[in-house]
Amino acid sequence: MSAVSRWSTFSAIFLGLARIVFGFLFACHGAQKVLGWFGGMPPGVPPFIKYGAGGIELVGGLLIMVGLFTRFAAFIASGEMAVAYFMGHASHAQGINFFLPTVNKGEDAVLYCFFFLFLSAAGAGALALDRMTGSRRAP
Repeated sequence: MSAVSRWSTFSAIFLGLARIVFGFLFACHGAQKVLGWFGGMPPGVPPFIKYGAGGIELVGGLLIMVGLFTRFAAFIASGEMAVAYFMGHASHAQGINFFLPTVNKGEDAVLYCFFFLFLSAAGAGALALDRMTGSRRAP
């Protein structure tokens, strides 16, 4: 057995572990907004961000973490992060470098967006409730 095929046998497990970590961290962002945990939000945050985006992050993060309705939840979360990047990061940066995540502090939004987009296409991987219910089995 080659080294490549040996590692590929673990790809579903690695995807499942990454899904759990990203889902947990995403839910923490939502808990910060909606529940006021982890320091809460600064005063003056608009309600659509606090409850709209925070609700998507909290509920979507928990669904992604446990692997339930993963493709749908990840697709919605990916869209929310794309909106967050363009509304909250790219729109507030100045000059020609407005689009660079390292300049506008949007690295987290970009990473979440593209990982969740990948997850919506790839499926939940191992260790997911989707796989246990049989309703969303990956090929």
